[in-house]
Amino acid sequence: MADKRDYYEVLGVSRGASDSEIKSAYRKLAKKYHPDINPGDKEAEVKFKEASEAYAVLSDNEKRRQYDQFGHAAFDGGAGGGFDFSDMNMDDIFGDIFGDIFGSFGGGRSRSQSNGPMKGQNVRTSVRVTFEEACFGVEKEIDITLKEECSTCHGTGAKPGTSPETCSKCGGKGQVVFTQQSLFGMVRNVQACPDCRGTGKIIRSKCPECGGSGYVNKRKKISVSIPAGIDNGQCVRIRDKGEPGINGGSRGDLLVEVIVSRHPVFQRQDRDIYSTSPITFAQAALGGDVRIKTIDGEVIYTVKPGTQTDTRVRLRNKGVPSLRNRQVRGDHYVTLVVEVPTDMTQEQKDLLIQFDKAMKGEAVDADIVEEKPEENKKKKKNIFNKKK
Repeated sequence: MADKRDYYEVLGVSRGASDSEIKSAYRKLAKKYHPDINPGDKEAEVKFKEASEAYAVLSDNEKRRQYDQFGHAAFDGGAGGGFDFSDMNMDDIFGDIFGDIFGSFGGGRSRSQSNGPMKGQNVRTSVRVTFEEACFGVEKEIDITLKEECSTCHGTGAKPGTSPETCSKCGGKGQVVFTQQSLFGMVRNVQACPDCRGTGKIIRSKCPECGGSGYVNKRKKISVSIPAGIDNGQCVRIRDKGEPGINGGSRGDLLVEVIVSRHPVFQRQDRDIYSTSPITFAQAALGGDVRIKTIDGEVIYTVKPGTQTDTRVRLRNKGVPSLRNRQVRGDHYVTLVVEVPTDMTQEQKDLLIQFDKAMKGEAVDADIVEEKPEENKKKKKNIFNKKK
């Protein structure tokens, strides 16, 4: 026993390590040194056996207690003077570890399968709604292909006048058990029966309508209730509208993903809505009522005098309703943007110049617009006199 390394040292954990720490340490070593990952590598095989031996002892509370008290001498009675795996259920000790790493034990064991009733698979589809429909809810009708019980064989899969037979290989259990030699001795394996594929039944004469599956595809229209407040990417679950169950199991569910179209004005974040609204310079400077678009329609908001561009205001309870309670709503945040005119008449430009002079404290020519008609009259009079 002197040549054996300490089990805690092998796994790289302290003597006070918890069960989860021991399991995690062994999982890392198993991934690194497993023979299936390192074919032909004798050194990796030795390290894998060493780590597995350490884990087999330290993962068992009673054997760990004995090892902590007596060390390797506690197991000196094993075959060949070493550790004996023959009396241990290796499937229980390592099954979940290798199931996580490889999906099956040593690449050859699948988890127990049953031919009992199993719920059918879920079916996914999608439906598109507008921004407003997502906010307030809507009824939609979708067209989808679903499996329905074959009317010819009534779901048995057998040709009319015949019936499925009990599988002779598994005796109707849907599973077969076999043992195989592994690094740790003989390992018991349970797999789905290859003849009946886990159903426990053999169909000798298949139904010509469904080909033995017991189901046929049918195009159906299904009504979907889109709840108020649903967001883009969320799903609506419709019970028992998915794939048929196995061996009498219930149908799966239909999952309808909601795709919300973009809105030209509104943007959504959780239950709050964001948008921008233009106001004139006069409204920003003098204040006054402006009309703002919301999902409930236009509302009147009073702008304060001296409002600056990019000012954000909140309209309470004008956002999206909660999925759980339609009475609870988010808010609508509006960014006020002062519009700058791009196409002005000469008169408007002159007035704006006078306004700018007034704001700067410069002298303002109040008659600049009114003098022009008088000057035109004088010019016309002079022309008339010359002709006379």
